[in-house]
Order: sequence, then C-alpha cells, then structure tokens
Amino acid sequence: MSNFILSEHAKKVITERKIDVKWIDQACRKPDHVDNDKKSINLEHRLKIITDYDNRVLRVVCNVESDPITIVTAFFDRRMKGELK
Repeated sequence: MSNFILSEHAKKVITERKIDVKWIDQACRKPDHVDNDKKSINLEHRLKIITDYDNRVLRVVCNVESDPITIVTAFFDRRMKGELK
C-alpha cells in the first residue's frame, strides 16, 4: 500500500460511498490522470478508472505537502466517466 493517511472527512465519505481503500491506494500509486487543485497548490486530484466498478472514475484529493500524503476526500466523478482512457 501507498504511504498515506486518511483525513477524518475522507474516512467518513469512503464509508458512506462504499469506496474500497485498495482503490484509493491504486489512485495514489498509479493515477490515470493528475490535476492540480484550482485553489490550493498543496492539493492534487488523482483520477483512476476503477474497472471493478463499471469503469467509473475515482477522484482522490490529496495533500501532497504532508508527510505522509493525506487523503482529503474521494468520490466517483460522474463528469469524468468516459473521459479518461
């Protein structure tokens, strides 16, 4: 597994949204796409196609300035479905 921690918010939404932590790990280690956050230079949006979940795109927002990386939030981004290859 990647070296990361989950924020309290991330723990809550991962449980509510039934997001598997292994998917978070995959998005952190080998994202299909990375976006910079529009408001904070400390945040990255790591996107990963989850083939085990109907090819939906998982967006994981990470604070890359913390050590270890802190996962701020995660969600399936409906806008990105079919956009990544």
